[in-house]
Amino acid sequence: MSGALPPGGLKGLRIGVSVAPSADLDRLGLTEARFRAVLGELARSVVTADGRLAYGGNLSEDGYTAFLAGQAHLHAPGSRPLLACVPFTEHRSLPLPELAGRLERFGRQAEIVCLDADGSPVDATTGRGEAPEPVTDPGARHRALTGMRRHLMRRVDAHLLLGGRRGGFQGALPGLVEEALLALEAGLPVYPAAGYGGVTADIAKALGIDGAPHLPDPSDATPPDPRLLDGLARLRALADAAGRRNSGNGLTDEENRRLAGSRDPGEITALAARGLARLRQDR
Repeated sequence: MSGALPPGGLKGLRIGVSVAPSADLDRLGLTEARFRAVLGELARSVVTADGRLAYGGNLSEDGYTAFLAGQAHLHAPGSRPLLACVPFTEHRSLPLPELAGRLERFGRQAEIVCLDADGSPVDATTGRGEAPEPVTDPGARHRALTGMRRHLMRRVDAHLLLGGRRGGFQGALPGLVEEALLALEAGLPVYPAAGYGGVTADIAKALGIDGAPHLPDPSDATPPDPRLLDGLARLRALADAAGRRNSGNGLTDEENRRLAGSRDPGEITALAARGLARLRQDR
């Protein structure tokens, strides 16, 4: 069922994208370049179907915010189809002149929203000096990242997950795990595209979705971060309490299995659109 969605297939919908590098790419015989190509195709599939995108991250020149902004704008040059939410921890880590330059540059392609320490929109260029003011307190960093993710959930209609770290994260939980939890708590459908491994594969399993690629444990595996295990347990409990084995995303068990195993961006986007269409009909 791969292929482009029809024009208007996602009209009026904003799809949140949770994406981070997957440590499983090498073990799957894939590369970061391939991963980015797929992400670019996903962006194209959404915006050419008249949908919009949202992503929370930093303003680095080679990061996913810049990549998604460029790809989305390339296929919808008359608009800014990406909403990019920048947490307090990220914009405060940049010198003011550099921040202003990046906001101006990225703002030509995307709607950029900078957030304060609790996740509310703020003018990031006022009320601070020109030197970087990095947030070093772990609790403050956790609060800012959670605040950004809560803001993101108020702006999207669904959440698509791809890749993701199991360790080395800066928030209270792995980013994609926390975003999946917050999306489900907000009643949003979640679409874990687990074909590229990463923590998305763990999220799919926690939600009772089969189909993610099987990966043997590496010989040098380190014990999983307790926060990862806690987040996955909370996902399982949330899905069980709601009676939503497959995350309540409008897809059948078979369709969710295909979504979890697919590496085809056209199929991934089409399946998410199918689930969203069914949810609309049920309202």
